[in-house]
Amino acid sequence: MNEYDSNRIFDITKKIGFTKTENLEETNCYLLNTCHIRDKAKEKVYHEIGRVKKKFKFKKKPIIIIAGCVAQAENEEMIKREPYIDIVIGPQAYHKINDKIKEHIDNQEKLDETEFDTISKFDYLNKIQNSSKKVSSFLTIQEGCDKFCHFCVVPYTRGPEHSRSFKEIIDEAKSLSENGVKEIILLGQNVNAYNSNDYRLSDLILEIEKIREIKRIRYTTSHPRDMTEDLINVYSISKKIMPLVHLPVQSGSDRILKLMNRKHLVRDYIKTYEKLKMINQSIEFSSDFIIAYPGEEEKDFKATLDLIKNIKFINSFSFIFSPRPGTVASGLNLIDKKISLRRLEKVQKQLFDHQILMNKSLENKEIEVLVENKTKESNKFFGRSEYMTSVIFDGNDEEVGNVVKVKIKNSNQNTLFGESLKLKRRVA
Repeated sequence: MNEYDSNRIFDITKKIGFTKTENLEETNCYLLNTCHIRDKAKEKVYHEIGRVKKKFKFKKKPIIIIAGCVAQAENEEMIKREPYIDIVIGPQAYHKINDKIKEHIDNQEKLDETEFDTISKFDYLNKIQNSSKKVSSFLTIQEGCDKFCHFCVVPYTRGPEHSRSFKEIIDEAKSLSENGVKEIILLGQNVNAYNSNDYRLSDLILEIEKIREIKRIRYTTSHPRDMTEDLINVYSISKKIMPLVHLPVQSGSDRILKLMNRKHLVRDYIKTYEKLKMINQSIEFSSDFIIAYPGEEEKDFKATLDLIKNIKFINSFSFIFSPRPGTVASGLNLIDKKISLRRLEKVQKQLFDHQILMNKSLENKEIEVLVENKTKESNKFFGRSEYMTSVIFDGNDEEVGNVVKVKIKNSNQNTLFGESLKLKRRVA
């Protein structure tokens, strides 16, 4: 979502004459779009500002803007801690960024714009074309969260759930397809909670499927409670929805899920998995796991390992619990660091083993790859499989933007390596 937001911020600032530069030293406005999901991300903000300060030590400083969720959560503290910052702007106030830049230039004042104004933001963005021309492009359909998981800062930084109108989203999808986009990834903090005038995520998927130029559809991130029957049924209807379901479970223990206020049970999660597998055996799952959540005992941790073993997630994210200021869990007693690290290592080994086995199973097979670009380093091409796995292969320039057959020769944990069948036939 931050990548989508960053692109849209640039679409907005183009209106007042800004262009992008890859050269930091020629910058006159430096904007850092931030994430507050883990403490390390926040500290990276200050590290990055320090890097900019060094570059501009003997020249006029650029306007420094901190945007996103760290700006929302720590607005006053940020300006106090780092006077080099000129503007902080929250994720629901991007539509005001041009006015804030002009105001700062005119008055040279520090500015804090962190009001929740989601509806106005999307009303404004609808008037500005999404300029993304990437083969695979993000499209935000929903923002905010009403779930209030005890570990999560999103309700405080992104605000309550808000779904964009069905028409706005379809219009943007059509515009992206006209730009050359071939794959759309629908985004939301609770993307499968999308609901606008009784239109659900399932309706969006089936409508976007009608756009001829769009070849693939994905969505992220989902909540297990919102995997409704209509959405599950889409996998039996749609020809363009990809067979990878990213569905964060966070823990394999019902006791820990209750402590987290997740509002779902492990058996519900397994039922969803089994229903989707009955529809299509080739569907695979990825997930998110929080390890060493306060109160997690060995039996809870074992339940997580058992769930991973049973479902065989093919690509997941796992982290040790990171307390976020303002959340219910922020004041809870942390589990010993050595125990936490040991548990994380065990989980990651099991997750990575499944990932490696999945990739190994594709060696000497032909798979479909959406080709995104030519790599800069080697004269090869980059694309992704139906399961979102990176694929590096020998191919042709004309294959960029197309779904092509690739023969996989070898693999590692994260990447498949192969050769386009078109190239193979040509060589033969």
